[in-house]
Amino acid sequence: MIKKELNILLTAIMFYTRIPVPKNIVYSPDNLNKATRYFPFIGYVAGGLGALVFIGMHKVLSTNISVISAIAAMVLLTGAFHEDAFADFCDGFGGGYTREKILTIMKDSRIGTYGAAGLSLLFLFKYILLREITPGMFPVILISAHVFSRLVLVIMIYVSQYVGRTEGSKSKPVGEKKSWRTFTVAMIWMVPIPYFLGIKPFLFILPFQVILFVYYRYYIHKKIGGYTGDVLGALQQLSEVLFYGTYLAYCSLS
Repeated sequence: MIKKELNILLTAIMFYTRIPVPKNIVYSPDNLNKATRYFPFIGYVAGGLGALVFIGMHKVLSTNISVISAIAAMVLLTGAFHEDAFADFCDGFGGGYTREKILTIMKDSRIGTYGAAGLSLLFLFKYILLREITPGMFPVILISAHVFSRLVLVIMIYVSQYVGRTEGSKSKPVGEKKSWRTFTVAMIWMVPIPYFLGIKPFLFILPFQVILFVYYRYYIHKKIGGYTGDVLGALQQLSEVLFYGTYLAYCSLS
């Protein structure tokens, strides 16, 4: 039982990060589907690395350089997995006018005008928002945003359906099979976040995340009838940036 669960965890690490795993960990669709339960855990890993880089750099360098270094470290750790998905989402939904056209464009590995513009704005927003967070709260906010934004993906999987194409796809299908055990484990990873972040800021942030989620689900269902891997990745990025922005709004209003 423990060995099987460890294989699922290592599958999540293998697929969603660039961290080396033992060579005997072999990809299987079943383990990848179950690895959905570790989406939030990957948020701890990515956000934790970014926080460590920021803390280390900020001791000797400016806040600007420290923030950029933290963002770069997280991109390197994950292989720009979700950023690539966001670019594909922008290209697909920006340039496609039919369901088939959107899905076809998102499968294309090349980045178009919408994708390039979207990525530029995405990183600009991340830098500006993270730059405004006080250094003392930076690690907590970074980790909280990464964990929460990945839990959102698990919820989307459970309230929507996969509509991507597996043939010729750049990524393997994610979370097509659903189990309540996987959902419960994913939710447990979120439990410490309100404690470390604070109940009041968490409750302030939550309604905005709900609005984003509801509208995003409505939009993708209207356009293509469900989610794909790129759609999930784009949602993670939007949720992450919104988390930073609403936290700063809370600080401004407090």
